[in-house]
Amino acid sequence: MNYIGLMSGTSADGIDAVVVAIEEPRALRLLAHHHQRYDDELRPWIQSLMHPGSNELERAALVDVILGGWFAKAANAALAKSGLDKSQIRAIGSHGQTLRHGPQAAPPFTVQVANPAVIAEQTGITTVADFRSRDMAAGGQGAPLVPAFHHWLFLQPGLRRIIVNIGGIANLTALPSDPSAAVIGFDTGPGNTLLDRWIGSHRGENYDAGGSWAAAGSVDNKLLGRLLQDPYFTRQPPKSTGVEHFDLAWVESHLADTRGGHAPRDVQATLTALTARSIALAINGHGGGADEVFVCGGGSHNSELMRRLQADLGAIPLRSTVDLGLHPDWVEATAFAWLAHRTIERLPGNLPSVTGARHAAVLGAVYPA
Repeated sequence: MNYIGLMSGTSADGIDAVVVAIEEPRALRLLAHHHQRYDDELRPWIQSLMHPGSNELERAALVDVILGGWFAKAANAALAKSGLDKSQIRAIGSHGQTLRHGPQAAPPFTVQVANPAVIAEQTGITTVADFRSRDMAAGGQGAPLVPAFHHWLFLQPGLRRIIVNIGGIANLTALPSDPSAAVIGFDTGPGNTLLDRWIGSHRGENYDAGGSWAAAGSVDNKLLGRLLQDPYFTRQPPKSTGVEHFDLAWVESHLADTRGGHAPRDVQATLTALTARSIALAINGHGGGADEVFVCGGGSHNSELMRRLQADLGAIPLRSTVDLGLHPDWVEATAFAWLAHRTIERLPGNLPSVTGARHAAVLGAVYPA
């Protein structure tokens, strides 16, 4: 069956859309893909809602409907590229745009926008959305959800394989060499979010292309050590986090604590080292080590970040998921197409060993065409 997957991460730079054919037990073909970049006015509006502000309820409601139209546009564009008719698509799986994720709140909560009713209406395709809520209702973190897909597609018996997704927040999936063993997966900490926001605040750029600005700086090891003392990095999984925790205010508080002047590009280098080091520590610590590591997500294009990550991993080979047959830009969107497939087939979409949920559950809410 054919599905569309839609994903926008915490970097809030746009929407990744894929059309995929899924067949059990473990067959998948990427038929088409499309990236719908947010315009220059929409992105800061979204990012402003990731933190407390005035008139949040009305602004969030407006963004929810507006993004529903953007997600529908992305789905329709990917469908046109595939050459298929909407009648040939079983469902759309939409992650939506995360505004807040509070797994440690009392009670825990999560908020994604991009109104699925609008998506279903403007595409004429059944839409599955709100994947995180059921896992959280069952006592889970609600994230990360993609490890279940990684397990389905990338498991290789006999190898300890790690899949690392570096989006705004970085997460890993530790696939065991024994197929019957439990999968481990969790958010390792900041991925691109601090890099993007730091360069945005100092150079007005959306991201550090290739990590060139970081490469021109020097790592402040004292600052790096302080950043790594954040309790999140040593917390035992299951765990998840978001830009509510790892934001520029968090960086500025540590800069104030270390005193002295900090050249902006040196901070960029240090934040790049933080992402690499925290991922490597997670792999060698909670992940139990690895025979091989594969990277996906936008961070895979940051050559300075990849250089530092490989250095921190030592002899463990680091490669892109393109070597596993799926381009790193489209792994997460494909995961949500797969999660829609699981929902439509009334199959569980979460892994309790990853999220901490009390039981496996069918995820998502269905909006019929």
